[in-house]
Amino acid sequence: MTPQKKTALALVGVAATMAALSFAAVPFYDWFCRVTGYAGTVGRAEVAPDTILDRKITIRFDASLEAGMPWTFRPQQTEMTLRIGETGIAFYEATNPTDRTVGGTASFNVTPDQAGGYFTKIECFCFTEQVLKPHETAIMPVTFFVDPAIVDDPEAGLIPEITLSYTFHETPVPEEQAANAPSPLEAPAVKQIN
Repeated sequence: MTPQKKTALALVGVAATMAALSFAAVPFYDWFCRVTGYAGTVGRAEVAPDTILDRKITIRFDASLEAGMPWTFRPQQTEMTLRIGETGIAFYEATNPTDRTVGGTASFNVTPDQAGGYFTKIECFCFTEQVLKPHETAIMPVTFFVDPAIVDDPEAGLIPEITLSYTFHETPVPEEQAANAPSPLEAPAVKQIN
């Protein structure tokens, strides 16, 4: 094999490796953020902790929409105060004011970033895609707690409040799902999402 062919083969190998790593970067970054709480990424748990501290913390709720997302979206409460380790449940409301079925997925984070590793969700509408029929409103819960381990963290231990923020992004709705949507006059007024 000539030196030029070896060089070309090596460059193709480097390019293929870089392409593979670029595809692996997104899931790796997502995993890293979930494990460490980096960038305000929250954790997920099956059940709440056994320990509930006397110390209280205020949770604020925020909602926004990606540019072009036609829904209205808001928290039903702006804040709540709970004891650290206590399970809380908050509700968000989304409405599709259009004459078409619209799907959406919520991205989320918490601020300050140091609290991300301690803010843990048990259930959340953000875990799955939400689909709203024309003129439909959905009431969507999020069940969460603040891990008692936060008090032992020198940076996060003194945080008096945490803000949970969601942004809804429009997602494509499968044709058969959109085609089976009732007319706007027949659409359900409100649905409860569990």
